[in-house]
Amino acid sequence: MHDKSLEQKVRRLNQIGIALSAERDKLQLLELILSSARELTGADAGTLYLMDAQTQSLHFALVQNDQLGLYLGGYQQPGAELFKPISLYLDKGQANEKLVVAWSVLHKQTIRIADAYDHSAFDFSGTRSFDQHSGYRSRSFLTVPLVNHEGEVFAALQLINKLTKNAVVAFSETDQELAESLASQAAVALTNQRLIEEMKTLFDSFTRVLATAIDKKSPHTGNHCRRVPDATLFLAEAVSASNHPAVKDFVMSEADFYELKTAAWLHDCGKVVTPHHIMEKSRKLETVFDRIELLAARIEILLRDLEIQQLKQMQSAAVADDIAATKAQLLDDLAFLRHVNVGREFTTDDDVVRIQQLAKLTWVDHEGVEQPLLTEDEQMNLSIRRGTLNQGERQIMNDHMVATLDMLEQLPFPKHLQQVPEYAGCHHERMDGKGYPRGLKRDEMSIPARVMGIADVFEALTAKERPYKEPMKLSQALMIMGRMVEDNHLDPDLFAVFVEERVYLRYAEIHLQPEQIDVIDINALPGLNKEFQG
Repeated sequence: MHDKSLEQKVRRLNQIGIALSAERDKLQLLELILSSARELTGADAGTLYLMDAQTQSLHFALVQNDQLGLYLGGYQQPGAELFKPISLYLDKGQANEKLVVAWSVLHKQTIRIADAYDHSAFDFSGTRSFDQHSGYRSRSFLTVPLVNHEGEVFAALQLINKLTKNAVVAFSETDQELAESLASQAAVALTNQRLIEEMKTLFDSFTRVLATAIDKKSPHTGNHCRRVPDATLFLAEAVSASNHPAVKDFVMSEADFYELKTAAWLHDCGKVVTPHHIMEKSRKLETVFDRIELLAARIEILLRDLEIQQLKQMQSAAVADDIAATKAQLLDDLAFLRHVNVGREFTTDDDVVRIQQLAKLTWVDHEGVEQPLLTEDEQMNLSIRRGTLNQGERQIMNDHMVATLDMLEQLPFPKHLQQVPEYAGCHHERMDGKGYPRGLKRDEMSIPARVMGIADVFEALTAKERPYKEPMKLSQALMIMGRMVEDNHLDPDLFAVFVEERVYLRYAEIHLQPEQIDVIDINALPGLNKEFQG
């Protein structure tokens, strides 16, 4: 390195300051700090330490030495971690003031040493051992602590062997001023980056806490908010790398993936306002409790009335047979009601007719008042064709998307997260515009929003915690999704990528039970529309 005029160094210091404030990558920022400090001071070697506040020790982040050709740390230069961290305090709690870098950090002061081999105030035995093994001679030192806006030391620079005309000389006062100025700018840059990382970590933690709260609100949909991000990102990665004609020009950056992941974690945040008993409704007659037992009690009353009638009256064999037949029929009716209450199978027209007929039966309560076996509300709920939610409850469930959009659109998302509300709010929309909450059509939605729609459906179909259905096998889930594509529910091009790139298998190997993975090659499903087999 050759010495430069002070004016040139100051100009260079300004340029470095601008570069430091613009750098967003932490490792590159660290390398820029150390290499710039060496450049400004003419140092042949240098080390950048980072403070571990928990262990009160300094860790080697970067080590550079031109003469030895030694460059450790950073992306392409692993090995700095091979050096043992330097503790600021000894075993009995005394300050470790014999090591120059520890003293500098503890006292928040810069230290200049002209020749370590002619200096007794500090312990340089470790340095001399390194020199002995490497053939190097570490003489002049300049150690500068990096102090943040809270007055805390969080890093330290140690520059070694200032070179002037290839001769090792002592660092000057000007070198110290330049290094301290650079350290001050570096502290600001590193602190800003740390604060940004901490805010990002806090925000990410908040989204996960909210998703976890929603999952824990309903064990029947538990882990849904945790699994949808995986399915979403797996498909997004496949689409971004795909050569499929419809999406070959679509490429996502790292920032794009982060935005989509955030949306995936928040996609059901509106469920915090959904009543617990509706989210948990696993039986058709369930409200706060499953009312099927009320029906069972009423039928039990009818059965006892028959027994009382039989005991009170002298009856012919024919009458006794009629009573026995009625009792058998009532027991069969109860079994039927229990079955349709589960909601696992589609309720047929014949089932609805039978429910209507049962609603005409009556029983006498404790006040002697004749009551219908089924109330209107019970009849309506038992007649639900598919699932367990009636029309009003389903609307309340659907309204979680309205709540999701309301919540997310009130948040002041920064520029790089502006699309989170759109991505999260569209996963129940359909390609034909018959979805909710806004009835958007395919061309009115972005590709990431449509990706999340497929991910949400796939997770729901294959989830293993739903009490109203058995864990669905891959083959069945893919067949259903194929039909949903034909019905203009899901995006055909994105589903084609989902199939071609075996995204379903990548997800299944992580989240599904082994018995659910009954297909690996999609071509093994002859019933799936050939258009979606890739």
